[in-house]
Amino acid sequence: MIQKSKGILIVLSGFSGSGKGTIMKELMKKYSDQYALSISATTRSPRPGETDGVEYFFRTKEQFEKMIADDELIEYAKYVDNYYGTPKA
Repeated sequence: MIQKSKGILIVLSGFSGSGKGTIMKELMKKYSDQYALSISATTRSPRPGETDGVEYFFRTKEQFEKMIADDELIEYAKYVDNYYGTPKA
């Protein structure tokens, strides 16, 4: 019998600009062999220095709405006219 190990889901949330990204970068530096970071999808434009598939999966509104219709997201929300969500895969 193959035994599967169970992971722990950690949710770090806070207002925009509260330091979530800074905390996650430091945790990933120290514990990258033990944890993985989920990458959200968004319809907002990339900021300078952001790369698709690293900070976010950048999608058009049409692409994101297709992801919703195809049930490809764990969760999603619309904030300041942009969608944000967590892909299942």
